[in-house]
Amino acid sequence: MLHTYLEALRKERKSDGGFTLIELLIVIVILGVLAGIVVFSVRGITDRGDVAACKTNQKTAEVAVEAYYAKNGANPATLAALVPDFLKSDPSAATVDAQQRVTYAAGVVTPGTACD
Repeated sequence: MLHTYLEALRKERKSDGGFTLIELLIVIVILGVLAGIVVFSVRGITDRGDVAACKTNQKTAEVAVEAYYAKNGANPATLAALVPDFLKSDPSAATVDAQQRVTYAAGVVTPGTACD
């Protein structure tokens, strides 16, 4: 009786279909391609973020220099002189990402490398 029961279980297990190795490999390749597409898409989004941050830093510094000039009648010596009255933080400081950092000389704000 037990023997016939085990034989019946073995027959049912053999008739069960499963995934072949080829099917599993195809699924893995498809997932790899999709992951590669996502990685390259995210990288493009990050690059656009750097450009936007750089342009924002440049425009903010230009407006602050103009406001300083309107109030004091002369350009500031450095962008650090605009903090805290006209700027929250210095966009030319070393703590700002080098690609987004702006420079300032003689009343002219120059954008960072990410603004190109």
